[in-house]
Amino acid sequence: MDEELITEWFDRYADDIYRFLAYYTSSPDVEDLVQDVFIKAINNFDSFKGNSSPKTWLISIARNLAIDEARKKKRQDWRKLIDTYDTENEESPEDVYQTTEEKALLYEAIHTLKPNYRDVIILRGIEELSIKEAADVLNWTENKVRITFYRALKVLKTKVGRVSYE
Repeated sequence: MDEELITEWFDRYADDIYRFLAYYTSSPDVEDLVQDVFIKAINNFDSFKGNSSPKTWLISIARNLAIDEARKKKRQDWRKLIDTYDTENEESPEDVYQTTEEKALLYEAIHTLKPNYRDVIILRGIEELSIKEAADVLNWTENKVRITFYRALKVLKTKVGRVSYE
């Protein structure tokens, strides 16, 4: 095992893993899970074959941990995420309020999607993984990712009214 490599991956991908887990678990309180992902990566480093990127492999680990965690806990309210991603900006209070309301609607709509749709929306639309990377994480074919993402967007658009992921 190459501890320097895992440390480099942590520096490079921890924020991506954090964001993925926050969306996936509907909780901004995922620091422990992020650490668990990298502990699992260290313990299972020999299983990394290099067939996918390190980020894809780590997100696969994160997804499996999140599924396990969801089995243990009830899902939390998506609205808690809103404050996590608000950044300082020059927007007026009205603009900030409007953006916050739109985020809340989007988070709620994503949360109501069936699991396959939610997974592909988070991976492709939010995490911006390639079709191949999303297919690797989900253990799907690339064609299934394309079709499911297209269908998920259609459903999400009807739930929210307007979503700009295209």
